[in-house]
Amino acid sequence: MIKKVMEDAINAQVARELYSSNLYLSMAGFYHSLNLTGFANWMRVQAQEEMAHAIKLFDYLLDRGGHAIINEIPAPPSVWDNPLAAFETAYEHEQMVTSWINNLADLAVKEGDHATHILLNWFITEQVEEEASTGEKVERIRMVEGSKAGLFMIDNELKTRIYTPPPPNK
Repeated sequence: MIKKVMEDAINAQVARELYSSNLYLSMAGFYHSLNLTGFANWMRVQAQEEMAHAIKLFDYLLDRGGHAIINEIPAPPSVWDNPLAAFETAYEHEQMVTSWINNLADLAVKEGDHATHILLNWFITEQVEEEASTGEKVERIRMVEGSKAGLFMIDNELKTRIYTPPPPNK
């Protein structure tokens, strides 16, 4: 049985992951409106990943005998100044998610919840990848800033991203 303090913290993270999914889906819509369908695809895949993260945490709570709930999820923004600004928002958001995951891991250690700490190690590793990938895209977009041809090349590359589900908890 999971402790109430850990259950509450994970439920809060479920809501954050759902917000993340909504944020990236909103970005996909923004990019689609600019006819940057590769960027839209990349964000759509990111939205799927974040939804899977929420479900992974949700299922973990159920497996541990906890009460999994969905907290209120605020609406994300839907418009950015330009393609770079949206990706910068994504990068900043991933950095925030990393801090939330790290705080959860610290809480698991403090509470002596080894099972949760093991689960969170997967999320910590995932966040290293998320920050690196998103940060790389920001830097590449900055490199071609002002070049429609460069943006087009990045857009074509981003079309190739596909969704790969995370491994199950079991």
